[in-house]
Amino acid sequence: MFSNLFQSTTVPILQEVVAFSQARQTVLAGNIANIDTPGYMAKDLSVEDFQSRLKRAIETRDQPQVRSPGEVDLPAKPMMADVAKSSQSILRHDLGNVDMESQATEMVKNQMQHNLALTLLTDQFHQLQMAISGRV
Repeated sequence: MFSNLFQSTTVPILQEVVAFSQARQTVLAGNIANIDTPGYMAKDLSVEDFQSRLKRAIETRDQPQVRSPGEVDLPAKPMMADVAKSSQSILRHDLGNVDMESQATEMVKNQMQHNLALTLLTDQFHQLQMAISGRV
């Protein structure tokens, strides 16, 4: 019952954004940690790949589906697992050179995306709490 309630909101989408930005922050931090490692190639998770998968998941979710009475929706597989396992989602660039400025810039952008998703998620739960308590 509650899973269907949440699946029709932006909560699952925001959860995926938070999970992706957390995983990406770890990868970017690893790049900075290895900045002085000879021959180290910077890695990154593909933001474009994640965004396209997220868009497809939203479109699939929003399509009307005909179901038999009593048919239950199975929980969707988390998209972050697909992005992390995809070999195309790891980008190798700079041929062994990790640029501190670009890595720091990407980390700041990623942190802003993470904070925005958390703020929106917090607002969603706050609105739900207000609706449940009757203080609309």
